[in-house]
Amino acid sequence: MKVIAIEGPSYAGKSTAIRHLRRRGYEDRAYIANCYVKQIGRQDVVPPARTASAAEQVAAFDTFMAVEEARVRTALVGAKPFVILDRSVDTLLAHAHALDALFGYAVQHRLRDRLQVLPHLRPDHTLYLDVPAEVLGLRRKTSGHTAAEPDYFLHEPAFLTHTRDYFLTHARPPVSREVTVIPADTSPEDIAHAVEALVSYWTR
Repeated sequence: MKVIAIEGPSYAGKSTAIRHLRRRGYEDRAYIANCYVKQIGRQDVVPPARTASAAEQVAAFDTFMAVEEARVRTALVGAKPFVILDRSVDTLLAHAHALDALFGYAVQHRLRDRLQVLPHLRPDHTLYLDVPAEVLGLRRKTSGHTAAEPDYFLHEPAFLTHTRDYFLTHARPPVSREVTVIPADTSPEDIAHAVEALVSYWTR
């Protein structure tokens, strides 16, 4: 079973690329997982993006890892040769990396230790959508979400910088075995094509 993850900041185009794959019938050959927040379902139990303490950050990790365990079970039962993830455990570690840097929580090493004994899907290849803050902000404004939620922690420049560094600088290597950076001007259709190219390569 080969695992492909699509990563990047909120509004980078991950879910749109996933929708393109579904429309092309890719679920016939791959287990395709929505992002953690969508899989939780109940918005009132989704942890806040801006946790208030190290303990709250660890609790948020545990909440999302319960979703990850469900992903693992579904992937194993389905027994399809490919898994495509809208975000992976690297999202959780990148988030912790950013909050460690911003607020001094110092929890990422604890989360990595916990990850060793928790079931999870390790991506063989991650496509990181590298979209700058100004483009993300415009997309969010176009979606109509800015007026309802003007203060959006996931688009704060410092947060975006630190989460990007997690994937690109590899000061602490991501869980994914390999990361490819996808430029900001890549269309969702072309991101879907990039996923298909990986699948084609692995099935030669």
